[in-house]
Amino acid sequence: KANQLGLYDMSGNVWEWCQDDFQAYPCDKKTREDKTVRVLRGGSWSNYPEFCRVAYRVRSNPYYRYYYIGFRVVRGY
Repeated sequence: KANQLGLYDMSGNVWEWCQDDFQAYPCDKKTREDKTVRVLRGGSWSNYPEFCRVAYRVRSNPYYRYYYIGFRVVRGY
């Protein structure tokens, strides 16, 4: 079923890579300087339901690959 924006399956499928650098806190300079740490959002099918929401985020090295991590492709109309 679509959400209020008409979008389907926005969370819980795979962890979604984001372009953002991970910052635990706005003043976290060490993480901000380390460009190898990126944000993953949304949880995957292998997680508990509380992790499968867009607001849930974790950090990871962008070179890490696994079958439950992906990205979303968007097409403009």
